[in-house]
Amino acid sequence: MTQLGLPDTIQACLFDLDGVVTKTAVVHAAAWKEAFDAFLRDYDGEQGRPFDAHADYDEYVDGRPRADGVRAFLASRGIHLPEGEPGDPPDARTVHGLGNRKNELLLEKIRTGGVEAYEGTLRYLEAVRAAGLRTAIVSSSANCQDVLRSVGAEHFFDVRIDGVVAAERNLPGKPRPDTFLAAARDLGVEASRAAVFEDALAGMDAGRAGRFGCVVGVDRVGQTDALYAHGADIVVKDLAELGGER
Repeated sequence: MTQLGLPDTIQACLFDLDGVVTKTAVVHAAAWKEAFDAFLRDYDGEQGRPFDAHADYDEYVDGRPRADGVRAFLASRGIHLPEGEPGDPPDARTVHGLGNRKNELLLEKIRTGGVEAYEGTLRYLEAVRAAGLRTAIVSSSANCQDVLRSVGAEHFFDVRIDGVVAAERNLPGKPRPDTFLAAARDLGVEASRAAVFEDALAGMDAGRAGRFGCVVGVDRVGQTDALYAHGADIVVKDLAELGGER
């Protein structure tokens, strides 16, 4: 497995979507900022400080299910909202309403700007598949399948565990390891023989907690030290660095 930069014991690869396969992490961050900043205008002082699309995004929302991200960020500002319901309108002052506003903004940005995949990741996926390893996409996004289709990458994955599947199975999201563990089970592979590929700190935490055979951090924004601190075994700026070119 040295040609893929992975231990020889690895039989499956579990990939996050945003920031690993597709260039959508920055779009997510922009949508979160727009949604949170509009909400925070009603607050003064530290509570009303604008959302930081780098520091706050990385710390509180990146990689987490939407509602968990809302709760985590608002808690950091000492703000509490009622939970509401998953179907709350995007103008509702509830956890789900604010999350739905973010998703509305995200879909609008994707429609107007489109989605791109990382070419290095696509080449690495081709090599992984050619080597006979099984693959899964593991994302907190409820839009995962549509995004994969839009970049022509759906065929690379044997299993999909996304926000929709997690809700159906009642799986807690990252930083808990449950979604990655479910992907490994669906592939018929023990966690110790699966590699996790993530760009989010919450994803690193999930990989460490699940005791996976290898946790690869993908550093798109200059957080190599933080990725290692949260459990990465290897950190690369692009998966092409791991090899796999044919």
